[in-house]
Amino acid sequence: MMRTRIGIALAGTAATVLALAGCSGDSSPLPGSTTAAATPGASAAAPAATPDTSCNPRASLRPTGALPQPGHMPAGSYMAKIQAQGRLILGTSQDTLLFSSRNPFTGKVEGFDVDMGRQIAQAIFGDPNKLQIKVIGYDKRVSSAKDGSVDIVADTMTANCARWKDVNFSSIYYEAGQRVLVSKDSPVKSIDDLGGKKVCAASGSTSLDNIAKAKSKPIPVAKASFGDCLVAFQQNEVDAISTDDTILAGMAAQDPYARVVGVPFTQEPYGMAMSKAHPEFTQFVNAVLAKNRENGTWTATYKKWLGAFGAPPAPPVAEYK
Repeated sequence: MMRTRIGIALAGTAATVLALAGCSGDSSPLPGSTTAAATPGASAAAPAATPDTSCNPRASLRPTGALPQPGHMPAGSYMAKIQAQGRLILGTSQDTLLFSSRNPFTGKVEGFDVDMGRQIAQAIFGDPNKLQIKVIGYDKRVSSAKDGSVDIVADTMTANCARWKDVNFSSIYYEAGQRVLVSKDSPVKSIDDLGGKKVCAASGSTSLDNIAKAKSKPIPVAKASFGDCLVAFQQNEVDAISTDDTILAGMAAQDPYARVVGVPFTQEPYGMAMSKAHPEFTQFVNAVLAKNRENGTWTATYKKWLGAFGAPPAPPVAEYK
């Protein structure tokens, strides 16, 4: 019962942090404002669709030639358009600790995913700060990249064949796997022990689909964001949260009465999403990622945000079509 009382207090703290978002200078909506259909309370997820295996989702567009010098993007390219607008518009979340979360002291969104965007801005402008962050809902990640309302999405987003039909993905920049977060006094050891129990994930995430596919038949509960899942968990509205281990690690760091259990039961390769209308931009992004794997930038970024979890692994190996 102690977790319940403490958890409610922590949920209030989380709500305060999210409320601070309205005071920042980012052109970002408040959490949930882009996902109205998913925000009011817990809603059961639709049955999981049959997975699309029609492609190799890890294979992106091969870079061609050397990277242009910053500030000198090829005429007529999408990179030149970004250069002309004076900033790279990055779509991401603001409540995924360590990857893209709002710092309550500075009001800025920061993390591993944000630094991926900053590295693309550096390559275009020679200045990583030429970045405008637009906070988007999990269920708006594909549509935001597809309709051009952002230039690129970096938001713990799994590259899969269904999404490839709507957007281009970069080469894989991070490997994650789905696990489960439960209270420290819970006997649950894995997703197999959650049959008939309410398990939360964000609307529009592959995590929600994976919960619905679990043989133990847990009850998937959709929330607008994983921050909302954490609040629901702390208030005992759901029994567990299940998503990528990286996201769960950030949640466990916020709640001393929670723990992450089980081995990963999925593979979640993260890619950055862009409009299919500008393949040269995808090739450019892949060239930046290739350079940063080789020169140690990827490893330094891992150490900066995730070093507390151990020595950095080797960067994901790029695969191309």
